[in-house]
Amino acid sequence: MNRFAKSGSIIRWHLILVPAALLLLARCASTPPMPSANLQAAQQAIVNGERLDAGVHAAAELGEARSKLAAAQRAVNEEEMITAERLADEARAGADLAAARTGAVKAKAVNEDMKRGTATLVDEMQRQSGGSQ
Repeated sequence: MNRFAKSGSIIRWHLILVPAALLLLARCASTPPMPSANLQAAQQAIVNGERLDAGVHAAAELGEARSKLAAAQRAVNEEEMITAERLADEARAGADLAAARTGAVKAKAVNEDMKRGTATLVDEMQRQSGGSQ
């Protein structure tokens, strides 16, 4: 009986240790890789926004993109790769939004300038045609 009691306790230990070891192994194997491409895309989008003067025309959006990129880099340091990937994607989207808003502001300014120029030309043409009659 003593022999059966020892083999029973060994079986119980195996029932505890084997699943625990498998879980630990699965956790290590499932750690996603660092989202380098996402981080680089976010950084490039921020640089592009800065080049387009988004800091002037869409400062809030560009600032939020910078904050999200910094948070993504902290998440990488803490080995939270899924969170880092999400934050990097949000940073890229925010920087793209800042660039788009900057483009819209600049396009509106050009449009207003063209309207003023057109109005000036119309006024000049009316004045010249009115003076010759």
